[in-house]
Amino acid sequence: MTISATQMLVVTAVLLLLPSPGSAKDSNDTVPLVLWHGMGDSCCNPLSMGSIKKMVEEDVPGIYVLSLMIGQSIIQDTENGFFKDVNEQVAFVCNQLAQDPKLKDGYNAMGFSQGGQFLRAVAQRCPSPPMKNLISVGGQQQGVYGLPRCPGETSHICDWIRKKLNSGAYTDMVQKHLVQAQYWHDPLNDDLYKKHSVFLADINQERVLNETYKKNLMALEKFVMVKFLQDTVVDPRGTEWFGFLKTGQAVETETLQESALYTEDRLGLAQMDKAGKLVFLESDGDHLQFTREWFTAKLLPYLH
Repeated sequence: MTISATQMLVVTAVLLLLPSPGSAKDSNDTVPLVLWHGMGDSCCNPLSMGSIKKMVEEDVPGIYVLSLMIGQSIIQDTENGFFKDVNEQVAFVCNQLAQDPKLKDGYNAMGFSQGGQFLRAVAQRCPSPPMKNLISVGGQQQGVYGLPRCPGETSHICDWIRKKLNSGAYTDMVQKHLVQAQYWHDPLNDDLYKKHSVFLADINQERVLNETYKKNLMALEKFVMVKFLQDTVVDPRGTEWFGFLKTGQAVETETLQESALYTEDRLGLAQMDKAGKLVFLESDGDHLQFTREWFTAKLLPYLH
């Protein structure tokens, strides 16, 4: 049976709210947590980000959890996940974090789906306040080449997005006004991607080497990446572990360790890997589906 993305959020929320032993921590020694939601979601949806925020606050007493709202309302926040320039979103978040006195000594970050790659951009571009651990839950770190099940299941929006991506993902108009185009990674048009991708090609060092990006990312204590083994939303799934399709075709994939990004170490990921800073986790479920027990066992340790 096929379930919609909206149903997926409900299932996830129900699983998260099941009783769990949890693991408490002294409230005088907690690291703040910043959350960034995925496409079709919002900061405060009680069936998704709201339940995650509540769960973390229950398991880590005294923790400050900031769930990012991109815009002035929940409706704006949801719409901006589809239509607001990602570079503007990242700048907005960087400014918000810099002005929050509760984050001045550092924070952990957890991004869900596209929020995972957006928070990596924050880590690379905005080192103050310092991000300690970055947790990407189903984040498309090498972008996507396909949008099989657009979250939110708002069919007219998803159909429109697919048409725009297929007709001209790298045109100036589409790049400027469609979030998903800004991390569309077409292995059959590598030159177009590198030249015209306004977001992903930049943060992945595809054009010029920005040593500051590399230095800032390497300052992380841990970079945790979660891949969902039955993911029907993200294509290819390997992007959740920084892998992708081999350039020039759309069938064979390569791992992060096999990629030029790693062998040339353009982002410092090879050095981080050797230093034990990269953590590759998996969940045997569809996109963003996990239990509270899995979350507590696998992710909670990186929030302390």
